[in-house]
Amino acid sequence: MQSPQKLTQLTETHRPTLDQALDAIRSRAYWSPHPEHPKAYGESAAADGLAAFEALKGARFDLGEQPGTDGWTGGSPADGGEVSPYGPELGISYPHADIDVLLPAMRAGMGAWRDAGPEARAVVCLEILARISARTHEFAHAVMHTSGQAFMMALQAGGPHAQDRGLEAVAYAYAEQTRVPAAADWSKPQGKRDPLNLSKAFTAVPRGISLLIGCNTFPTWNGYPGLFASLATGNPVLVKPHPRAVLPLALTVKVAREVLTEAGFDANLVALAAERPGEGIAKTLATRPEIKIIDYTGSTEFGDWLEAHARQAQVYTEKAGVNTVIVDSTDDYRGMLSNLAFSLSLYSGQMCTTPQNLLVPRGGITTDAGPKSYDEVVGDLAKSVGGLLGDDARANALLGALVNPDVKSRLEAAAGLGEVALPSREVSNPDFPGATVRTPVIVKLDGAKPDAEAAYLSECFGPVSFAVAVDSTADALDLLRRTVRDKGAMTVGAYTTSPEVERAVEEVCLEESAQLSLNLTGGVYVNQTAAFSDFHGSGGNPAANAALCDGAFVSNRFRTVEVRRQA
Repeated sequence: MQSPQKLTQLTETHRPTLDQALDAIRSRAYWSPHPEHPKAYGESAAADGLAAFEALKGARFDLGEQPGTDGWTGGSPADGGEVSPYGPELGISYPHADIDVLLPAMRAGMGAWRDAGPEARAVVCLEILARISARTHEFAHAVMHTSGQAFMMALQAGGPHAQDRGLEAVAYAYAEQTRVPAAADWSKPQGKRDPLNLSKAFTAVPRGISLLIGCNTFPTWNGYPGLFASLATGNPVLVKPHPRAVLPLALTVKVAREVLTEAGFDANLVALAAERPGEGIAKTLATRPEIKIIDYTGSTEFGDWLEAHARQAQVYTEKAGVNTVIVDSTDDYRGMLSNLAFSLSLYSGQMCTTPQNLLVPRGGITTDAGPKSYDEVVGDLAKSVGGLLGDDARANALLGALVNPDVKSRLEAAAGLGEVALPSREVSNPDFPGATVRTPVIVKLDGAKPDAEAAYLSECFGPVSFAVAVDSTADALDLLRRTVRDKGAMTVGAYTTSPEVERAVEEVCLEESAQLSLNLTGGVYVNQTAAFSDFHGSGGNPAANAALCDGAFVSNRFRTVEVRRQA
């Protein structure tokens, strides 16, 4: 039974935060309740977080009494256990579920969770996020050693930034569910006769079990929006992590189950589905009739499969795209190069928002440092990247590690696609000798040659960028339009001092539904987005069918059911 006293306490604690989040999504101003600085979590937080992470290694992960547990999976690599991109084996075993037992158990608590109402669900979600926030250092190590992110990025992107995205989803969910009043008295005048009177009740009703299919690179940042959007709208959530990145989402499930239990709700409203090697349960789960919502981040191939085959579910996908930057002109040449160099290097380009194609007129560009030819622009960018990553310690802090061997293979193959302007080099990591760390490669391609199209019109996920020579800025705009329309894009960037060109780029992005960043030369980068203000993806081009986060991301996770009574 739900605990009214506990819910009152949670409401008093978290309602002010919810109100601030609601204000933030309306104003789009900067706001975050989750600190980015490691020291903000207390003097002992770093040591405590590392100790907590180390204590998880080599052991069974206890989720409590999750129904249907029929064994364990993971542990050694041979049994599907996680291996850090930095080298060490985690050795953690996770409970394996009999789905035929687990799914009915997850549905059992839906009625009470639905009846609790939008506010109660929201404050329970905020308590889950608050407890995750308090363990940010522990989560940072879990994210680092499953995704390959460098520690500071894992702490920020996997911690406060992910928590912000989860809170943002809760705020949108609350706003959409309360758009309609819970009750209304209806009276229709009938002239001389008595009016017609009805009392009406409106209830936000969940769709059913929501399936979260986690990704390898950003398990929490990409996972939390869907998880909390579904939970806040009344749906149980089954979390199916990527086999290489189970721990961050397993920790999340554990915290959620603990909070739900304390608040008097069924812990099985959130459950974990860890898979055995080669089991491939994502396809099986995705087409189960009990699954009514699916959130997925990953390859276009599987995203397309989900959209085509999971017909019983509302499917939200973030897939692959070909992100493009047009370089037309700039009044801050040095700042442009520095900004692009950082964007190409961050997390070894293993972000769905990292620029891939840099479109530069073959006749060159105008800059505050004088005219620059195509070769000069590309050469200066290569020098900027090389200078940024010239020191190995700084390189490790920015690059992290390659998340899997496929990325390394693509990086090595890219050098054979054209003239290499910046070769990739191996970087040693003294703390983790087993890490695979590589600097980006920049390859020159001629946009007029048909054989180059196969390279620059395909996503090459990882630290690979193509400097594509185009005949003019007009040709760059045409190529941008074709790229976004056919392949999709999570981000578009442009550098220009021309108001006409700026308007033309903006028009392409408005017509093709692509998020645009113009003339970034400071400390904000095209591959970064801020919760409560920036939209991640648009849902309007092939790269993703949803945006993180807007009303459309949450509103179809529930339906409003009306009950009318004679007054």
